[in-house]
Amino acid sequence: MATTKVTITLDDEQLSAIRELVQSGKAESVSGFVKHAVDVSLSDLAGWGVLLGLALEETGGPLTAKERAWADAILRQRPKARRARKAA
Repeated sequence: MATTKVTITLDDEQLSAIRELVQSGKAESVSGFVKHAVDVSLSDLAGWGVLLGLALEETGGPLTAKERAWADAILRQRPKARRARKAA
């Protein structure tokens, strides 16, 4: 399988945790850990796609344009910021 070297950006804490796993022998290398994480993520997404397809078949099929617009509007909403209460 061909490979390509890429650059990614991680939080400092994430990279430190990965390096600790490598140092302790729980991961082979930083690259190996990231490759494994990508494999798991892609597999999860594929699995969720299958589950979603089955659920849609059991519940009436794909979303209509109106249903999709409603769902998109709900999912785009951001929680309202809480206001600080004044001390009495």
